[in-house]
Amino acid sequence: VQDAASSQDPRSGGDEGSQRCWKEEICQILGEIQAPLSPLLLRLCHWLLPKLLTRLFLSVQLHWGQLEMVLQAARTPEVPLVFLCSHRSQVDGLLLSFILLSQRIGLPRVTVGTWPSPCLRSLLQRLGGIFLPSGMAQTLSDQDEGLPGAVLDAYIQEVLQSRQPLILFLEEPLVSLHLADPARCWLLRVLRALRDGAVPDVLIVPVGIAYDVAP
Repeated sequence: VQDAASSQDPRSGGDEGSQRCWKEEICQILGEIQAPLSPLLLRLCHWLLPKLLTRLFLSVQLHWGQLEMVLQAARTPEVPLVFLCSHRSQVDGLLLSFILLSQRIGLPRVTVGTWPSPCLRSLLQRLGGIFLPSGMAQTLSDQDEGLPGAVLDAYIQEVLQSRQPLILFLEEPLVSLHLADPARCWLLRVLRALRDGAVPDVLIVPVGIAYDVAP
């Protein structure tokens, strides 16, 4: 992150004023990615979600044999879980978070697409949702990443090192069987964390989601 910040203006050097500006910009980028979790909202959502699910669905079915394999993988020391998921509706993230919490795997960080409402974005961040920085939402190439890309790299490394489960949706809800550009960006962060030795390994868990009728 320091290298990316200094490369934006090499002439500024390490003076106190420029360092303060970099720190403010870095904090702003980090605030676009995530927000501190809210225990009150998490408990409220955990209480409300089963009631919502019973209103939406007749049942939610899991493959217990595969779930047991995931539980065994979650007990692997020093190795984080990364869930690569199909995406069928906007309910998917809440549904998967509830399942992982109910099985005591842990509260995941869930990648979320573009939401037009700032209030909804803030709410999802408090529940574990993470977003691409605004500087990367339009330009998804290595050459244009700059400081937002460096902050995102560092953030994903911290998530993996702390062994928080990470949920990545590979496609957009209405465009199935096509790897979405934001998914490429998130996957690149995981690969860089492995390449740079931030974590020794990553356990990849493929997740398929299907609905009789998508909500």
